[in-house]
Amino acid sequence: MLPTSDSPPPEPQFLKRPKTPDYTDRKNPLYSVHIYTSTHPRTWLLLSILFLQLFLLFMLRSVPVSISFRYFSSQDTTTTATVADVSSYACDNGKVYVYDLPTMFNTELTENCERLNPWHSRCDALSNDGFGRRATALTGIVPENLTPAWYWTDQFASEIIFHNRMFAHHCRTLDPESATAFYVPFYAGLAVGKYLWSNYSARDRDFHCEMLLKWVQEQPFWRRSNGWDHFIMLGRISWDFRRSKDEDWGSSFIYMPAMKNVTRLLIERNQWDYFDVGVPYPTGFHPRTDSDVRQWQDYVRTRNRGTLFCFAGATRGVFKDDFRGLLLRHCRSESGSCKIVDCAGSRCSNGTSAILETFLNSEFCLQPRGDSFTRRSIFDCMVAGSIPVFFWKRTAYYQYEWFLPGEPESYSVYIDRNEVKNGTSIREVLEGFSKEEKRRMREKIIDYIPRFVYAEPKEGLESIKDAFDVALDGVLKRFREQTRWK
Repeated sequence: MLPTSDSPPPEPQFLKRPKTPDYTDRKNPLYSVHIYTSTHPRTWLLLSILFLQLFLLFMLRSVPVSISFRYFSSQDTTTTATVADVSSYACDNGKVYVYDLPTMFNTELTENCERLNPWHSRCDALSNDGFGRRATALTGIVPENLTPAWYWTDQFASEIIFHNRMFAHHCRTLDPESATAFYVPFYAGLAVGKYLWSNYSARDRDFHCEMLLKWVQEQPFWRRSNGWDHFIMLGRISWDFRRSKDEDWGSSFIYMPAMKNVTRLLIERNQWDYFDVGVPYPTGFHPRTDSDVRQWQDYVRTRNRGTLFCFAGATRGVFKDDFRGLLLRHCRSESGSCKIVDCAGSRCSNGTSAILETFLNSEFCLQPRGDSFTRRSIFDCMVAGSIPVFFWKRTAYYQYEWFLPGEPESYSVYIDRNEVKNGTSIREVLEGFSKEEKRRMREKIIDYIPRFVYAEPKEGLESIKDAFDVALDGVLKRFREQTRWK
């Protein structure tokens, strides 16, 4: 149960009513003004207009700074904001307070980006506020004016992207007393990822996490709720933070007692944990405006797709009966219908022009599980307007409930992996869909593209909500509902 305040509201303070001027008193200084204006009506009209203009100017200058004028921009005639658009940003579910953490928990990690990986520097991958290097190699694959909206974004960069967006969000408050939610901008994925390889100890992998929880537990608003109204973005999969024994993989961050009530946004969730929320992996497309989104939607809608299905990936030899290897062999045997992008080694790290071009040219894209149940390729595929084919329901259906349509068959195809192992032809299954069925599925995906991408402007898009907006709205609604349980 969350604690409640028993303090009564403060008593209202009333101002003494001012005395109304007596215009009949000739000693009153306003008397002469009254006489003059009553005998010169035109002068009175001009003064009234001037007074009205001054009043309107004063009111405009008094508008709270949290309202961004970009929502009223009329420069883009195709995306003129309406009253409904603006009202959707009214913070009806509350506001967020962002903790000002010691820099060791976020900015120092990115400043020392060359030390985050034992093999190579991650500075390029984490540059441009987490978006990575600009994807100039996509020239000729995407519309020319949209090329600046594409980056080689790292799949583990969500912590930086969320932090930067939160700074400028219209529902951020600097007054913790007025906050519905408290955001902890700890780059746990970067802090833990640094120690996942080589011979680092469990203590190394838990160091930053333990220090962060010591700090946050000293904060008065944490103590007030024991973390129930706090949330954090963890930029890796849930299993990287669920170490049960010291000799196992990852950190024990989620299992630390202080984390038991904290809502956790992750690129892959534990479907049995209420506090885990799955959010989309970052893709390479970061629209700058509503117009970017709509132009991209039109582009993928009208794209000529000459390949029935495709697969971008590599084998996973460490797995027994590797299903990816089976898919690769299946694709090679159906070379007239299937296109392969072989991602052996690190050739597809953070995306390549070959992957995007293949997805743009294909009706369907095969999406087996990755090293875990999900993979970034799911969202790369859908952003390109290709229809995903899943073989595990946990790959998407139980992961991204806030972001995907509620009816899986409306946007995707499910083929049980055991059927494929037993000889079911993927090509024959996909050829069984009519042109109209494929059009409907693709149209559903295109409608949902804004919910899969993270916009470039820190304040978000003009009227379209992106993945960040959807995630934050979901957190605030969850916290508002929790207060009803008190």
